[in-house]
Amino acid sequence: MTEPAVDVTRAEVVAVACAEAWRGDGEIVASPFGTIPAIGARLARLTFAPDLVLTDGEAALMANTPSVSSARSDFVLEAWLPYRRVFDVVWSGRRHVMMMATQVDRFGNQNISCIGDWARPKTQLIGVRGAPGNTINHTTSYWVPSHSPRSFVEHVDMVGGVGYDRAAAAGPAATRFHEIRVVISNLGVFDFATPDHAMRLRSHHPGVTVADVVAATGFELVIPPDVADTRLPDPEELELIREVLDPRRLRDKELPA
Repeated sequence: MTEPAVDVTRAEVVAVACAEAWRGDGEIVASPFGTIPAIGARLARLTFAPDLVLTDGEAALMANTPSVSSARSDFVLEAWLPYRRVFDVVWSGRRHVMMMATQVDRFGNQNISCIGDWARPKTQLIGVRGAPGNTINHTTSYWVPSHSPRSFVEHVDMVGGVGYDRAAAAGPAATRFHEIRVVISNLGVFDFATPDHAMRLRSHHPGVTVADVVAATGFELVIPPDVADTRLPDPEELELIREVLDPRRLRDKELPA
């Protein structure tokens, strides 16, 4: 474990980790949910992934890469993407969404629908939304800003996003395009690069130990022999985050320093 540079915050480290999720995707629609994932997608586009396609969040594609606090008048729109056409993008696999997760389990099943028995939940959340279709049609990643045994659970209370075990049980129609690429939390980066697709700790953020991650996780993680620190932003990335993409520091509201 190494301590981060004094002037680099956890939110900035995580923004770079989110950006890395889109590395190598090419010309696809990047759909980030949350402030830090939105910074990450924009950062990827301005650095190593110039072909990424970003939307205005409504019905258009953006030619420019504005800050996450920009007014709509700052957007340069280049194409129309109404809601009904989004499904064509989803079904063709030309999208990588980074959703949020209230709960996620060891095989990448995700829940944003309810807590408790689905027939009589203790807490009603927003519903499954597009998670089932996303996970069986194109690459999906998750952002969990508060990593704890309540969010990283043995079994999710209701499956919205389909994990590796359930996709396998559903057969080839569900597994053909299924990929849960990474789960990023305020503690580390996780993937499913294991023989049975159980969640693996890929890196922990600077200032976080493996023991910290294990204590905050409600199931047994796969821990490689040598776990690296999540990489720090380089000078160009740090300048882009601070001066171009998030000058108002909205990232610190989602993940306080």
